Amino acid sequence: MYRTFGPTNIWRELDRMQRDMNSLFNEYAPARLRSAPGYPAINIWRNDDGLFLHAEMPGIRVEDIEININANELTLTGQRSMDELPEGAVYLRRERNFGKFSRSIQLPFAVNVDKVQASFKDGVLNIALPKAEAEKPKKIAIKS
Repeated sequence: MYRTFGPTNIWRELDRMQRDMNSLFNEYAPARLRSAPGYPAINIWRNDDGLFLHAEMPGIRVEDIEININANELTLTGQRSMDELPEGAVYLRRERNFGKFSRSIQLPFAVNVDKVQASFKDGVLNIALPKAEAEKPKKIAIKS
């Protein structure tokens, strides 16, 4: 038997079907297929001098962060320790992840690795990645 839908019922039914499918995928899909937000959250901007990266890493110690640049790829790796609860305490909600993380960013140009600077303050990692000289525009003199 076929169901018929009025103009407003079709949208409700489609919404219900989408919720059911999302629930099904979230429950039965392998973890590797589920989408997860990237960690750490990153903002990247550039100007004529280079690239600037800001990464939010609250609760992480600077000793637990590693920055690597290989060719045109920057990789941030680190680890966040699990919060210790007092004896007898139990979580009511736990949204902050812990454990190892790694995030790689493809750089749009070669950088001068010897002049890269990084600082960490108030849980925010700031990295300045100056352009390699070969990447900077060159003004060509015209002979007459």
